[in-house]
Amino acid sequence: MLWNHSDVYQEIVSPVLNLMGLFIFCCFCSHTEKLADQIMQNSQVLAALQERLDSVSQTPSSYIETLPKAVKRRIYALKQLQEKCAHIEAKFYEEVHELERKYAALYQPLFDKRRLIVTGTEEPTDTECEWHSDAEDEEKLAADVKKKVTISDKEPSETDNPKGIPDFWLTIFRNVDMINISLQEYDEPILKHLQDVKVKFSDPGQPMSFTLEFHFEPNDFFTNTLLTKLYKMKSEPDSSDPFSFEGPEIIDCEGCTIDWKKGKNVTVKTIKKKQKHKGRGTVRTITKQVLNESFFNFFSPVKVTGDGEEMDEEMENSLAADYEVGHFFRERLIPRAVLYFTGEAIEDEESFEEGEEGEEEVRTLCMRLVMPQTRCPKSNRQNLRKSCAQIYR
Repeated sequence: MLWNHSDVYQEIVSPVLNLMGLFIFCCFCSHTEKLADQIMQNSQVLAALQERLDSVSQTPSSYIETLPKAVKRRIYALKQLQEKCAHIEAKFYEEVHELERKYAALYQPLFDKRRLIVTGTEEPTDTECEWHSDAEDEEKLAADVKKKVTISDKEPSETDNPKGIPDFWLTIFRNVDMINISLQEYDEPILKHLQDVKVKFSDPGQPMSFTLEFHFEPNDFFTNTLLTKLYKMKSEPDSSDPFSFEGPEIIDCEGCTIDWKKGKNVTVKTIKKKQKHKGRGTVRTITKQVLNESFFNFFSPVKVTGDGEEMDEEMENSLAADYEVGHFFRERLIPRAVLYFTGEAIEDEESFEEGEEGEEEVRTLCMRLVMPQTRCPKSNRQNLRKSCAQIYR
């Protein structure tokens, strides 16, 4: 059998070359996989890759960069219009604040009545106590009444009919996670003396602000009958970033001095520490006071320096959490206190959280009309819940 060059190449050379190519490719793949494994185990390489990805994601839109100069010029004109819109929006929120102040005066007589009932100063009439209830609740109530009648016909004792609504505000604080996280066992005997919590808005013509007022009856812990927390706000776009404006923003807060009675200050604790003398080697025990976790640290907030000094992340988170708590008192807890006492308001909020994302967005948009922004600049909102505990430390 005679072979020509074409047959030799097709029958012998070509298959050999194919096998050699497959061998080389397999070796290359094996080497590539090993190299990929090495890269994935190198933290410095991964960090560099992540930094590169972040820088790519933060670059301006390539589409805008390619637009003609004349079009970019018109975009700048639109931004000027947008900035003017932000200033009009700021005026809108200022008028909303005035409207809120007006209606606060209409609510106040009802809140004053609430305080009288809670403290037992005034007993509500039968008509005022009428309230609709489900048939099941009525049947249960009737059964409970019948059971009590059959057990005893004695006059109700003080335990059966205590004064007012005991531990009203303390129970509310326990029910709300944002506040409960700060409560310590030694705070609770003090909060049993809390009679009312109010919100007071700044006077007309004054800088926008609101003050939380905590009214206490005379007690064995401090001489104050009123503790306050002032939250300062602004409703104007930031000159350096006017497009970030989303409404009034809490910018600072001020607490108050608590005049603790001797040995009753729960915000500090005394610790003992051993010190060794460097020269003589003797050891002595010293005592000193350090900060202690307590709800009452709420009245000693972190101060914003105001001199342009950068805050660390922990301070930013602490401020953001403080603003969030103050805002919650103002917008939710004080107006709807009885529903947080019974737990109904908490159940409603949980229902919202379980709802569809679209429903939550609608709720958020509606609430923006009267709810100021409580974010702290550059704050990490994902750590907000954790930071709620930090403001009481």
